[in-house]
Amino acid sequence: MLRRLLDALYDSAAVLAALCMLGLLGMVLLSILSRQFGFHVRGTDAYAGYLMAGAGFLALAHTLKKGEHIRVTLLLTHLQGRARRALELWSLALGSALALLLALYSCRLAWQSHAFHDISTGNDATPLWIPQLSMALGSVIFALALLDELWLELRGRRALTTDGESLRNE
Repeated sequence: MLRRLLDALYDSAAVLAALCMLGLLGMVLLSILSRQFGFHVRGTDAYAGYLMAGAGFLALAHTLKKGEHIRVTLLLTHLQGRARRALELWSLALGSALALLLALYSCRLAWQSHAFHDISTGNDATPLWIPQLSMALGSVIFALALLDELWLELRGRRALTTDGESLRNE
């Protein structure tokens, strides 16, 4: 049941990332059309940037769980047995620690922006905590996904990519 819940969380984040990409497309099209027809919609560049960042952060966990992150496997492919597992565990533990730091500081940034009423310097004057929520949420879900991978590796249940699968990423 927990596995289904986690997978649904990763998939939901991917859906939100896809919606951000559609919003980004809308902002770019609106910007192009406004230039062509002689009117200006303020903030389209800023909102396009917010949506691009949201798409990137919200897609991190799903991409990791699908094995699509770029990995440097040069050393890993030459190791076998305990050495390979030790390197996998070390990499996942370090990645989890870094992702937890990223999540902590992303959440802290959004909270501080809300507390200090921080707004964008552009002409749209958007409260910055709103777009920063996607970064914070994506970072938290990514940290959870890395911890999930670490837990699966510790239990010996993690699905490893084969050499042929890793070639498509390199």
